[in-house]
Amino acid sequence: MKRLILILSYIVLTAVASFAQTTASIKGTVTSQANGAALSGVSVQIIQLRQSVETDDQGRYEFKGIVPGRYTLVTHIEGFSDQTSSVVLVGGAAAAVDFVVSLTSLREEVTVTATGSEESVFESFQSVNSVGGTRIREQASTSIGEVLERESGVGKRGFGPGSSRPVIRGFDGDRVLVLQDGARNGSLSSQSADHGEPVDTMNLERLEVIKGPATLLYGSNAIGGVVNAVTTDEEEPHTGARGYFSGIGATNNKQGGVSGGVEYGFKKFLLNVNANTLREGDFRTPLGAIPNSSSRAYGGGTSLGYYGEKAFLNGSFTLDRRRYGVPYAPLFEAGSLLNANGEYDIYAIQDQFRNELPETPDEEIDLRMKRNNYRLRGGFHDLKGAIERGNFYIDYTKYRHEEIETADGTDEVATNFFNDTFSYRAMFQQKKYGKLTGRFGFEGFNRSYVTEGAESLIDGEVKQNNFAVFALQELSFDRVAFQFGARVENNKYRPANTALYDDRSFTGFSGAVGARFRLWEGASFVTNFNSSYRTPALEELYNEGPHIDTVTFEIGNQNLSRERSNGIEFSLRQRLNRLRFNGSIFYYNIDNFIFLAPQDGDGDGNVDVEDNLPVGAYSQGKARFVGADVSVDGDVTKWLGAFFIADTVKAELRDGNVPLPRITPLRVRIGADLRYKGLSVRPEGVFVKGKDAGSIFPLETPTDGYNLFNVNASYTITSDRVAHIFSLGTSNLGNSLYRNHLSFIKDLAPESGRGARFSYTLRFF
Repeated sequence: MKRLILILSYIVLTAVASFAQTTASIKGTVTSQANGAALSGVSVQIIQLRQSVETDDQGRYEFKGIVPGRYTLVTHIEGFSDQTSSVVLVGGAAAAVDFVVSLTSLREEVTVTATGSEESVFESFQSVNSVGGTRIREQASTSIGEVLERESGVGKRGFGPGSSRPVIRGFDGDRVLVLQDGARNGSLSSQSADHGEPVDTMNLERLEVIKGPATLLYGSNAIGGVVNAVTTDEEEPHTGARGYFSGIGATNNKQGGVSGGVEYGFKKFLLNVNANTLREGDFRTPLGAIPNSSSRAYGGGTSLGYYGEKAFLNGSFTLDRRRYGVPYAPLFEAGSLLNANGEYDIYAIQDQFRNELPETPDEEIDLRMKRNNYRLRGGFHDLKGAIERGNFYIDYTKYRHEEIETADGTDEVATNFFNDTFSYRAMFQQKKYGKLTGRFGFEGFNRSYVTEGAESLIDGEVKQNNFAVFALQELSFDRVAFQFGARVENNKYRPANTALYDDRSFTGFSGAVGARFRLWEGASFVTNFNSSYRTPALEELYNEGPHIDTVTFEIGNQNLSRERSNGIEFSLRQRLNRLRFNGSIFYYNIDNFIFLAPQDGDGDGNVDVEDNLPVGAYSQGKARFVGADVSVDGDVTKWLGAFFIADTVKAELRDGNVPLPRITPLRVRIGADLRYKGLSVRPEGVFVKGKDAGSIFPLETPTDGYNLFNVNASYTITSDRVAHIFSLGTSNLGNSLYRNHLSFIKDLAPESGRGARFSYTLRFF
């Protein structure tokens, strides 16, 4: 018996010793860049293991019993930019990883959009831009297009500043999906240049941009990319109050606004309340003020969540109200821009208003938007079994906007747009099996769309039903990782007016495969191949009538077939202590590409005109998109940094090599970052190449190149659980006259002249 006890004791001690030798620990501190103070309450997570701890009062954290391997750690605390760091653990060793976090970093290092769960931007298989809250407030506007146009690969399209929308690598409209916290926002901005996105830019933690097809996780509307407006990604409770207050003001358009929010945690419950208001006057150009370019918006929301040990449930309500002008729209409606022969001569219009603005119209056209959103989201984690975690949401958005014609001080609603959307999504994370990890899920939405009034392009209600299943898997080895996935999606359109319109149903498959190679420590090469499907948009199938917002008399085509995009992308990424590099080149071939083709029915060589607008019919052809984008930032010294951002894209119909409309020109942004403790001053130059007659669509005019000089600055004061952030953003300090090639009214309205924007944010945590 004694011998048996000795043998068992030996086995146990050997096992314990073996375990001790094959596990490791990670510990470190988290401090503020502004003053070096330790930060408590910061969440530090090991992404691969989904384990997290919080820093103590001295800013310290520690993980114990971690199996040897390569891991990525990420910090998160409301208001500060998330930071990531990679570490390689060996058995029995303790690794030290310290973080210095900032409220004003050039770019965020974390994304939740690329795979549906948190990961490092550097390690993402797709190209991602992530912009933090402080940077957003430096460019704060009623539209996200104004905020994002400084990012590589992202331009802005619009019919004025109140409606500007991101264009990703030349893709626009229904090919770019805008989300709020991962869900569709139910707006109509994809169909018209004057329909803005109801996104409160002052209440955002960050904006994430997925460049390139994101159809696997988000559907056929994301064939060109995704913009995700992130207000929170909290899935764990905290105690006490956290919150912020922001105020902004600007000189050029007399902008003014405030925003604030408080989140209070009690035991396992979190309550969040926020509100905002923002007003902008007519913006001024070197030629004068653009009439009826003003906008105003207000809104807010509240949410209540329960966060248990292994599950959470959160319900929320948000509302958004805004009204903004559509500059010069009455000129198109009245036919004031037609020549004596009743023709729409775009070159004559460009020459006439090259150095002067059109006369202010007697009438004004505004959009008044209302959006109510109700959402329930939840999830579970740390389960034993084949599925270890999952999350879901159900979401209902009631959206309406009115197009208002104002004459002699009297408002008249000319057209009503109604768009109600019920959407749902569930995604599950499977347990790691050897080198394989992954997630799968399903999602869908039901949409009811109605227009009534003068610009009713579709007669009667149209319902759209969407359902999809998807899976995304990853195989990870020491120096290489592979990602592959698939999605099957069905879209059905059911018009109420069956006498005029046919039902349509589309089912398509999207697939992707990628590989990431670790070249050396801190450097990787990523390649992706995507075969993506896109169904025709409801408006492309059924629209018919004058559409001032696109400056076209649109004719839909009920016989359109689905698009198929086959593309490849190569990316090189470098992340060292003093240098960060992220560059990509891409090539997409798209069959059955849908576009508005100008019509010349009488064969006189001029585009047909109907209802004072050039006639365009939706057609299909073969298209190609090829281009590159790069961002680099580095530390020359402790006090001096530098950055370089550039992008270019060429998009054309392959038959005849006809350029596609409103494609972003070659752009370069270069600047410095002068830092001292909590102060950051960033002068920059912007250089944009012109678009000549050989590189533009037949219904476009050339655009001259231009150079701009801007200075942005921020100053941060932090104390125990409180931060004050002062920021200054200036633009076009040389007051240059320039025009945005992507604007629908570029020949009438140049871009803003000299201006400055000031903001102050108080954060407590």
